[in-house]
Amino acid sequence: MTGLSRASVIAALCTIAGTPSLAGPERVVFPASYAKDFLHYNTVDRPDRKRVRLLYVNATAHAAARPGEPLPYGTILVMEDRDAAVDESGNLKRDNEGRLIPTDIVSNVFVMEKQKGWGEAFSASIRNGDWDYAWYLADGMPKADATFDGCFSCHLPRREKDFTF
Repeated sequence: MTGLSRASVIAALCTIAGTPSLAGPERVVFPASYAKDFLHYNTVDRPDRKRVRLLYVNATAHAAARPGEPLPYGTILVMEDRDAAVDESGNLKRDNEGRLIPTDIVSNVFVMEKQKGWGEAFSASIRNGDWDYAWYLADGMPKADATFDGCFSCHLPRREKDFTF
C-alpha cells in the first residue's frame, strides 16, 4: 500500500462494496494533531448527552477568518466529544462556574472541511456550501457505520453563517 493514503484505500473499498461515498473520510481526513496544532476556540456543554464538546479550528483558517464573511477554503473544524464527569450516583459534575467537567475519554471526533467545489457532490436539498463531513473514533479510525444526514440537516439552517455555529 505504499503511496496510498488511508482515505484513498477507504474510498476504493467503498466503491468496490457499492457504498455511496457522498460524505466521510474519503475527502475529510482525520487531522491527527488537531488538539496540539489547532486553536481550541469554544467548549459546549451537552448535559442531555452527558458530553462536553471541544471545538477546534486550523490556525491558517483562523488567521484568515473575517467577521461576517464566509470562512476561507481550507478551513477545518473539529468537534471532539468527551464524556462528562459524573459522581457515584451518575449525576453530572460541574466546576465552580457551573460548566460540565470533561473527562479524558473521547467518544467521537467530528470533522468538517471546506474545499472549493466540494458541494457539487451533494444534491441542492442537502448541500452545505462546499463543506463535507467525517466521523472518527478517538483513535482516528473512521466510524464504520457513520451516517451524515444529521450533519447536513443540523448545519443546513445556518446558511447565513456559512453553515457553522
